[in-house]
Amino acid sequence: MPHMLITGANRGIGLEHTRVLLSRGWHVSAACRDPGKASELKALDPGDGRLTLLEYDAARPGAGKALASAVKGPIDILFANAGMFGPREQGFGQTDYAGMAEIAQVNAFAALELAETFAGQVAQSQLKVIALQSSRMGSIADNTSGGYYAYRMSKAALNAIGKSLSIDLKPKGIITLIFHPGWVKTDMGGAGGTLTVNECVEGQLDLIARANPAMNGRFFHVSGEDLDW
Repeated sequence: MPHMLITGANRGIGLEHTRVLLSRGWHVSAACRDPGKASELKALDPGDGRLTLLEYDAARPGAGKALASAVKGPIDILFANAGMFGPREQGFGQTDYAGMAEIAQVNAFAALELAETFAGQVAQSQLKVIALQSSRMGSIADNTSGGYYAYRMSKAALNAIGKSLSIDLKPKGIITLIFHPGWVKTDMGGAGGTLTVNECVEGQLDLIARANPAMNGRFFHVSGEDLDW
Protein backbone atom coordinates (compact mmCIF):
# COMPACT_ATOMS: atom_id res chain seq x y z
CA MET A 1 0.00 0.00 0.00
CA PRO A 2 1.55 3.38 -0.96
CA HIS A 3 2.14 5.76 1.91
CA MET A 4 2.23 9.55 2.25
CA LEU A 5 3.43 11.50 5.27
CA ILE A 6 2.08 15.05 5.08
CA THR A 7 2.24 17.96 7.52
CA GLY A 8 -0.36 20.68 7.91
CA ALA A 9 -2.98 18.04 7.16
CA ASN A 10 -5.88 19.50 9.12
CA ARG A 11 -7.00 22.14 6.62
CA GLY A 12 -6.71 23.51 3.11
CA ILE A 13 -4.30 21.82 0.73
CA GLY A 14 -3.06 19.30 3.29
CA LEU A 15 -6.57 18.18 4.15
CA GLU A 16 -7.45 17.75 0.47
CA HIS A 17 -4.28 15.74 -0.24
CA THR A 18 -5.31 13.46 2.60
CA ARG A 19 -8.86 13.10 1.31
CA VAL A 20 -7.83 12.38 -2.28
CA LEU A 21 -5.16 9.82 -1.44
CA LEU A 22 -7.40 8.00 1.03
CA SER A 23 -10.00 7.76 -1.74
CA ARG A 24 -7.31 6.16 -3.92
CA GLY A 25 -6.52 3.50 -1.34
CA TRP A 26 -3.38 5.04 0.13
CA HIS A 27 -2.17 5.01 3.71
CA VAL A 28 -1.80 8.60 4.91
CA SER A 29 0.14 9.68 7.98
CA ALA A 30 -1.48 13.07 8.57
CA ALA A 31 0.35 15.43 10.91
CA CYS A 32 -1.05 18.60 12.47
CA ARG A 33 -0.70 20.65 15.62
CA ASP A 34 -3.77 19.34 17.47
CA PRO A 35 -5.22 16.10 16.07
CA GLY A 36 -7.85 16.07 18.81
CA LYS A 37 -9.44 19.24 17.42
CA ALA A 38 -8.99 18.33 13.73
CA SER A 39 -12.63 17.37 13.18
CA GLU A 40 -12.57 17.59 9.38
CA LEU A 41 -9.44 15.44 9.27
CA LYS A 42 -10.85 12.83 11.64
CA ALA A 43 -14.04 12.71 9.55
CA LEU A 44 -11.97 11.36 6.63
CA ASP A 45 -10.99 8.23 8.55
CA PRO A 46 -12.14 5.19 6.51
CA GLY A 47 -11.91 3.06 9.64
CA ASP A 48 -9.53 0.51 8.18
CA GLY A 49 -6.26 1.76 9.64
CA ARG A 50 -5.18 3.70 6.55
CA LEU A 51 -5.34 7.11 8.26
CA THR A 52 -2.83 7.77 11.02
CA LEU A 53 -3.17 11.08 12.90
CA LEU A 54 0.04 12.55 14.29
CA GLU A 55 0.73 15.53 16.53
CA TYR A 56 3.23 17.88 14.88
CA ASP A 57 4.03 21.57 15.29
CA ALA A 58 6.42 22.89 12.64
CA ALA A 59 7.20 25.88 14.88
CA ARG A 60 8.87 23.57 17.38
CA PRO A 61 12.43 22.48 16.55
CA GLY A 62 12.72 18.73 16.94
CA ALA A 63 9.07 18.07 16.07
CA GLY A 64 10.05 16.26 12.88
CA LYS A 65 12.47 13.96 14.65
CA ALA A 66 9.80 13.24 17.26
CA LEU A 67 7.62 11.72 14.53
CA ALA A 68 10.21 9.05 13.74
CA SER A 69 8.96 6.65 16.40
CA ALA A 70 5.39 6.83 15.06
CA VAL A 71 6.00 6.57 11.31
CA LYS A 72 7.33 3.20 10.23
CA GLY A 73 8.06 1.60 6.89
CA PRO A 74 8.57 3.08 3.42
CA ILE A 75 7.22 6.57 2.65
CA ASP A 76 6.35 7.10 -1.02
CA ILE A 77 5.67 10.83 -0.63
CA LEU A 78 7.08 12.99 2.14
CA PHE A 79 5.18 16.27 1.78
CA ALA A 80 6.40 19.22 3.85
CA ASN A 81 3.17 21.17 3.48
CA ALA A 82 2.82 23.00 6.82
CA GLY A 83 3.42 26.71 6.49
CA MET A 84 2.53 30.15 7.75
CA PHE A 85 2.26 33.59 6.21
CA GLY A 86 2.83 35.60 9.33
CA PRO A 87 1.64 39.17 9.87
CA ARG A 88 0.09 40.84 6.84
CA GLU A 89 2.27 43.90 7.44
CA GLN A 90 5.81 42.89 6.48
CA GLY A 91 6.98 46.08 4.78
CA PHE A 92 10.26 47.90 5.23
CA GLY A 93 10.57 49.36 8.72
CA GLN A 94 7.90 47.03 10.13
CA THR A 95 10.05 43.96 10.72
CA ASP A 96 9.24 41.79 13.72
CA TYR A 97 12.52 39.89 13.96
CA ALA A 98 11.29 37.33 16.46
CA GLY A 99 8.31 36.67 14.23
CA MET A 100 10.61 36.46 11.23
CA ALA A 101 12.60 33.72 12.93
CA GLU A 102 9.40 31.78 13.63
CA ILE A 103 8.33 32.02 9.98
CA ALA A 104 11.75 30.72 8.90
CA GLN A 105 11.43 27.80 11.33
CA VAL A 106 7.96 26.82 10.10
CA ASN A 107 8.44 27.37 6.37
CA ALA A 108 12.04 26.28 5.89
CA PHE A 109 13.91 24.69 8.80
CA ALA A 110 11.09 22.26 9.63
CA ALA A 111 11.10 20.91 6.07
CA LEU A 112 14.82 20.19 6.22
CA GLU A 113 14.39 18.40 9.54
CA LEU A 114 11.68 16.20 8.03
CA ALA A 115 13.91 15.32 5.09
CA GLU A 116 16.85 14.49 7.37
CA THR A 117 14.60 12.33 9.54
CA PHE A 118 12.77 10.38 6.84
CA ALA A 119 15.03 10.29 3.77
CA GLY A 120 15.94 6.67 4.50
CA GLN A 121 12.29 5.62 4.53
CA VAL A 122 11.55 7.59 1.38
CA ALA A 123 14.43 5.79 -0.34
CA GLN A 124 12.85 2.43 0.58
CA SER A 125 9.58 3.24 -1.23
CA GLN A 126 8.41 2.88 -4.82
CA LEU A 127 7.86 6.58 -5.67
CA LYS A 128 10.72 8.10 -3.64
CA VAL A 129 9.38 11.69 -3.69
CA ILE A 130 9.98 14.59 -1.32
CA ALA A 131 7.61 17.49 -2.05
CA LEU A 132 8.03 20.99 -0.61
CA GLN A 133 5.15 23.46 -0.51
CA SER A 134 6.86 26.69 -1.48
CA SER A 135 5.54 29.87 -3.08
CA ARG A 136 6.27 32.08 -6.06
CA MET A 137 6.92 34.79 -3.49
CA GLY A 138 10.18 32.98 -2.76
CA SER A 139 11.38 33.69 -6.29
CA ILE A 140 13.99 36.46 -6.38
CA ALA A 141 13.62 36.89 -10.14
CA ASP A 142 9.85 37.29 -9.80
CA ASN A 143 10.00 39.89 -7.02
CA THR A 144 8.90 43.12 -8.67
CA SER A 145 6.89 44.60 -5.80
CA GLY A 146 9.14 44.32 -2.74
CA GLY A 147 7.89 43.98 0.81
CA TYR A 148 6.81 40.80 2.59
CA TYR A 149 10.35 40.33 3.87
CA ALA A 150 9.68 37.49 6.27
CA TYR A 151 7.52 35.36 3.99
CA ARG A 152 9.69 35.91 0.90
CA MET A 153 12.84 35.09 2.88
CA SER A 154 11.39 31.89 4.30
CA LYS A 155 10.24 30.56 0.93
CA ALA A 156 13.51 31.53 -0.79
CA ALA A 157 15.27 29.56 1.95
CA LEU A 158 12.96 26.61 1.36
CA ASN A 159 13.76 26.71 -2.36
CA ALA A 160 17.47 26.64 -1.56
CA ILE A 161 16.92 23.68 0.77
CA GLY A 162 15.00 21.86 -1.92
CA LYS A 163 17.71 22.39 -4.49
CA SER A 164 20.38 21.04 -2.14
CA LEU A 165 18.19 18.06 -1.23
CA SER A 166 17.85 17.24 -4.93
CA ILE A 167 21.64 16.96 -5.15
CA ASP A 168 22.40 15.32 -1.81
CA LEU A 169 19.60 12.72 -2.03
CA LYS A 170 20.03 11.88 -5.71
CA PRO A 171 22.26 8.86 -4.90
CA LYS A 172 19.33 7.43 -2.90
CA GLY A 173 17.07 7.72 -5.96
CA ILE A 174 14.94 10.40 -4.29
CA ILE A 175 13.24 13.06 -6.44
CA THR A 176 12.74 16.44 -4.74
CA LEU A 177 9.95 18.62 -6.13
CA ILE A 178 9.41 22.26 -5.13
CA PHE A 179 5.87 23.58 -5.63
CA HIS A 180 4.10 26.88 -5.99
CA PRO A 181 0.48 25.82 -5.44
CA GLY A 182 -1.04 28.73 -7.34
CA TRP A 183 -3.52 31.18 -5.85
CA VAL A 184 -5.79 28.76 -4.00
CA LYS A 185 -9.07 29.46 -2.22
CA THR A 186 -7.92 28.61 1.31
CA ASP A 187 -7.74 30.43 4.64
CA MET A 188 -4.30 31.70 3.61
CA GLY A 189 -5.10 32.39 -0.05
CA GLY A 190 -8.47 34.00 0.56
CA ALA A 191 -11.75 33.84 -1.32
CA GLY A 192 -10.26 35.58 -4.37
CA GLY A 193 -8.13 32.61 -5.32
CA THR A 194 -8.23 31.38 -8.91
CA LEU A 195 -7.94 27.66 -8.06
CA THR A 196 -10.04 25.41 -5.87
CA VAL A 197 -8.21 23.30 -3.35
CA ASN A 198 -9.03 20.18 -5.35
CA GLU A 199 -7.65 21.67 -8.58
CA CYS A 200 -4.41 22.48 -6.77
CA VAL A 201 -4.10 19.04 -5.22
CA GLU A 202 -4.92 17.14 -8.41
CA GLY A 203 -2.28 19.19 -10.23
CA GLN A 204 0.35 18.50 -7.59
CA LEU A 205 -0.44 14.80 -7.47
CA ASP A 206 -0.19 14.64 -11.26
CA LEU A 207 3.30 16.15 -11.09
CA ILE A 208 4.27 13.73 -8.32
CA ALA A 209 2.97 10.77 -10.32
CA ARG A 210 5.18 11.85 -13.22
CA ALA A 211 8.25 12.48 -11.05
CA ASN A 212 11.49 11.45 -12.76
CA PRO A 213 15.18 12.43 -12.56
CA ALA A 214 14.68 15.24 -15.11
CA MET A 215 12.25 16.93 -12.67
CA ASN A 216 14.54 16.65 -9.66
CA GLY A 217 15.16 19.94 -7.87
CA ARG A 218 12.97 22.06 -10.12
CA PHE A 219 10.51 24.74 -9.00
CA PHE A 220 7.07 24.04 -10.45
CA HIS A 221 3.84 25.97 -10.70
CA VAL A 222 0.91 23.63 -10.09
CA SER A 223 0.23 23.90 -13.85
CA GLY A 224 3.59 22.23 -14.55
CA GLU A 225 5.31 25.47 -15.61
CA ASP A 226 8.91 25.91 -14.50
CA LEU A 227 9.35 28.95 -12.28
CA ASP A 228 12.38 31.23 -12.03
CA TRP A 229 14.48 31.21 -8.93
